[in-house]
Amino acid sequence: MRAMLCKTLGDTPDLVLGEVPPPPLPSDGVRIAVKAAGINFADSLMVAGKYHDRLTPPFIPGMEVAGVVLETAPGVTTCRPGDRVMAAVDGGGFAEQAIAAAEDVHVLPDAMDFVTAAGFPIAYGTSHHALVDKAGLKPGETLLVTGAAGGVGLTAVEIGHALGATVIATAGGADKLAVARRYGADHGIDYKSEDIRERVKALTDGRGVDVVYDPVGGPVFDASLRATAPGGRLLVIGFAGGKVQQIAANYLLVKNLTVIGYVWGIQRRMDPPAIRRSFTRLLEWFAEGRLKPLVSQSLPLAEANRAIALLTSRASTGKVVLEIN
Repeated sequence: MRAMLCKTLGDTPDLVLGEVPPPPLPSDGVRIAVKAAGINFADSLMVAGKYHDRLTPPFIPGMEVAGVVLETAPGVTTCRPGDRVMAAVDGGGFAEQAIAAAEDVHVLPDAMDFVTAAGFPIAYGTSHHALVDKAGLKPGETLLVTGAAGGVGLTAVEIGHALGATVIATAGGADKLAVARRYGADHGIDYKSEDIRERVKALTDGRGVDVVYDPVGGPVFDASLRATAPGGRLLVIGFAGGKVQQIAANYLLVKNLTVIGYVWGIQRRMDPPAIRRSFTRLLEWFAEGRLKPLVSQSLPLAEANRAIALLTSRASTGKVVLEIN
């Protein structure tokens, strides 16, 4: 089968298209003929050797796929051969075939195509479970989303809106803020030209926000921390801005703040039933038309390096996806 191989680790993606044997099917596995694969920031960390689960080359990146089930291990009940599915995988997604654990496979709604599905599991899964189960976002509360036009941030905007929160989006530039507004943001802050803390104070009558959802990190997180209301919750989703912030504990103390680190991939291993419940709700919302996933660009498998670069340069909005014939 064709696959994009990482043979050398480095900050600049250098994947090579090659032929490899199809992976074996484990006892709880599902073999999927991959039609599309989502690009995630974690893929860039993985090929740079900076991901928390460090892999030794050669390996195939790719953490979410959509396609058709080819075969299942005995006893698998989540899907059957011929089903159109999406799945989260621990790697190997940038290939013509991928193996997923049965508990990580979800049958697609009829209206969802493969390109849309390939960008769905991680971004929507992260935002829904983090906001609902970890941060406990409630109707009427105020949510601040950083990197709000990106693949993960935009889903947080959409889900926050669906949960009945007032959503404040921060992004770099009017065009990106316009995207966030189309997806449910009530207010926008251009962090390139506006002070996040001062704008939040103005928008909330000085109170601050109840929940911060931050996949950016660095100075943006620092500003968001100071824009949080007493008793607020801050979700640390990632560090797309390139700098890992240091958090002053005294500030957490005086405002009774809670900082929550969240990696969806770890959560799905810790509590698979909770993740399946989350997906049940997400797919219900999709079927009802409440979620409209944005894939800004889809590229052929051989252009995986360019696809990762689009994401890491923050030149894209929504998701970037590889299509695999």
